[in-house]
Formats: sequence, structure tokens, C-alpha cells
Amino acid sequence: MTTPQFKSGHQVQLLEAGAEFFPALIGAIDASATEVRLETYIFHFEAAGEQVAQALERAALRGVSVFVVMDGIGTSQVPMDWVTRWTQAGVQWHLFLPLGRLGLLIPGRWRRMHRKLCVVDANIAFCGGINILDDYFDPNHGVLDSARLDYALRVQGPLVADVHGAVVQFWSRLQLTRQLEHLRFRAVPRPGVLSNTHGPLTSEMRADHSDNVFSDATAALVLRDNVLNRTRIEKTYRQAISQARKEVLIANAYFVPGTRLRRALRNAAKRGVRVRLLLQGRYEYFMQFHAARQVYGSLLAAGVEIHEYQAGFLHAKVAVVDGKWATVGSSNLEPLSLQLAREANVVVENPAMAQALQTHLEKVMQRASVQVNPQIYAERPWNQRMLDGLAFGAMWLILVLTGRRY
Repeated sequence: MTTPQFKSGHQVQLLEAGAEFFPALIGAIDASATEVRLETYIFHFEAAGEQVAQALERAALRGVSVFVVMDGIGTSQVPMDWVTRWTQAGVQWHLFLPLGRLGLLIPGRWRRMHRKLCVVDANIAFCGGINILDDYFDPNHGVLDSARLDYALRVQGPLVADVHGAVVQFWSRLQLTRQLEHLRFRAVPRPGVLSNTHGPLTSEMRADHSDNVFSDATAALVLRDNVLNRTRIEKTYRQAISQARKEVLIANAYFVPGTRLRRALRNAAKRGVRVRLLLQGRYEYFMQFHAARQVYGSLLAAGVEIHEYQAGFLHAKVAVVDGKWATVGSSNLEPLSLQLAREANVVVENPAMAQALQTHLEKVMQRASVQVNPQIYAERPWNQRMLDGLAFGAMWLILVLTGRRY
């Protein structure tokens, strides 16, 4: 089983939702001197998203090299006024795999860019589940009555070089693909790798406040793609769960784990590990909502606790194991993320950071969640069972059509 390449000597800041993430991100972009690289599934150019777009524009206007990649489904198009503004400022941007006329009828179009990464001056990295989207807005549901629950990390240290290398490589491949599509077979210049990757932390680069900032953390970047890293994120979860001795706490928005991951959770519970899942309680998407409930039964029977978040939309993709291992990233624990999408998680081994995340998740479970009662679940009406089964089957059909096994 592949082991993440952990590196020591990091400063990590845990950021909750856009209320903390966007000020930290915009502050880093505004302090940039040479380069900003951003990848996101959704870039919504209003409210908080407009503020990020303006920060990228300001950076480009003062001579910073700015590169932005957005997914072609999550971000179907860039508003024309922002196309003009970014072009005039010098922001370089790319929409990954727009649907085109046939849309999702082409199975290859189901492979999405779901990472949420940003690197500033090759010295600061952001990774998490937060799109460039205001906490109180959803493209499919409009204005929300409560903020979306999500997390991100702000990282400084050796790991930043790994994030920088990943986003540079992806941009280079996109440019090569674009040239091949236009039959321009000329060499693609590799964007320069900055020399200050491990440079000192200046006052401008440090976190604006000391809340949830943890030093001397050991961390690793774990990527999922469709070439060399097809199963790395799932294997990382399974390894941490199999080594758990006391407790496993997972918060995940779209939770339909495969056979091996479900087995790892059941086995942990059976050997006395307290396993708790914080999952989506509000209806958001048919397939993800109902398919998740199809897998509850065997987990509940093994002693796994399932809590459904009720206060708003849960978008987090985080976990804590034994109060010392934690992960924050973009990957859901369901087939679309673990088999088809480009994803990025950061794994941190730092008791203080892990316990801070666990404390917050436990408060959410106590104050804004409802624990699933195994008996009530077992007695749910036949029409709900039917919908759960249909959604579960639809998700697996997608994998069959793309030639994947889960």
C-alpha cells in the first residue's frame, strides 16, 4: 500500500469555511510578488468570488504571473466582463473539459478537475474543499439560509514545493493539449519553478492571526488522478483506519464508500475503535443523497455511529484518527471523486491540529446534527428504499460505462 511522503517543518493553519478562507487567500494574493497559481472546481464571480477575482486582477496588473484553472462543469463559463478584465490585466486562465454539445453523453467528460489548490510565490499553499464560492450561495439552490460547512488549510514549509510542482505540471499539460487541438506542434515552455520554495517566512506571508495555527507539523500531499495516482487517496484513508486504535471521525459531504473502505470502517468498529461519521443531512443532489443511505445498514450493524448535519449544506472532506492524524482536502468518499476526478488532500500528523479539528466537528455533531437510529433506518418506508437503491445503482452504472471498478 502506497504511503504518503511525509515531510516535517510545516506551519499549518486550519481555516473554517469561506469566512476564514477567503480573507487568508486574498491576503496572500495581495502580498504576492512573483506568481499565483489557483485551481478550483467552481469559480463564482459574485460576492466572495468577485473579491478573489479582483485580487487576481490586482496581482496581474502589478506584474505577478497569475494562472487559474477552473473545471468546465463546476464553472460552465467565465462572465464576459471578467474575460475582458482578466485578459487586459494579464491573468492566464483555462476551463478544463467544457461539456460541449454532447455534454455528459461522452464518458470521458465525467473525469473532472475537482482540486482546490492555490500556491502563492511558491511559498504559501492552500488546500481544502472550499470552492471560490460564497458561503451563503449555491449555484443550484440559490441563496442559502446558513453558511456551508467546509474547511481548508493554509500551509508553509517543504510541502509547498509538492503543491507547486503539481499545479505547474497540470498547467503545462493543459497548454500542450490546447496546442495539439489546434495542430500547433511547437514546444511548450515549462513555467519557471521559483527558487524561493523553502525561503524564510516574511511577516507578510504569515497568518493574519494566531487562531488555529500549528507549528512543527509533519504533512504530506496526496493526489488522485487517472494516470499514476488512481487510488492513493482511498488507500491513505484505509491505511489510517486500519491503524486506528481509539477513534475515527470522518466528515464527508458525499459518502458512498466502496467495498474495501466500508470493510475497513466495519473492522475498526468491531475491534473496539469508536467510528463516527458526520454526513450530509439535507437533500442536495438525488444520486449522492440517496446512494449514501444505501450503505448505512452494514455500517450501523457493525457499530459505526452516523450523524447527519442539519444546519445547512455539509461540504467538508476531512477526517481525524486517534487525535493525531488528520486530513483536509477536496475528495469525497464516493466513486465520482475516488475513481474519476482529480483530487488533492493534505494529510497532517500533528496532535494539536488534529484535536482542534476534532473538537470543532464534535461541537457540530452535538449542536447541529442528528444521529441515525439503526432501528428507524431499518424500518424506513419502501419508497425511500427504492430511491436509495436506484441512486446507488446509477452511481455504479457510471463506473461501468467508464470501465472502472470500485
